[in-house]
Amino acid sequence: MRHWILQSDGDSPLTLRLPPGVVKTLGRTARADFLVDAALVSRLHCRLTTDGDELVVEDLESTNGTLVNGTRIDRAVLQAGDTLTVGRVVFTVRAAP
Repeated sequence: MRHWILQSDGDSPLTLRLPPGVVKTLGRTARADFLVDAALVSRLHCRLTTDGDELVVEDLESTNGTLVNGTRIDRAVLQAGDTLTVGRVVFTVRAAP
């Protein structure tokens, strides 16, 4: 089973670690599991689920949408090397052993 890492670039890089079998939300409210206080990020923006070797992202009806490799999605399976854009924050997806 894989662990997943989402790494952002920029002045204040963020690293999100997702072990197998978890469901986490990402947003700018304290209710989110991963707090991303950045422009254009909704209070509860998206949900990340690890299931077996898959990492799935689901948009939670965010105002500005969730993008995978530049395409707006409702739900998508992420692969290593994909980019996940939430507001103005761009994460690169990596798989960890």
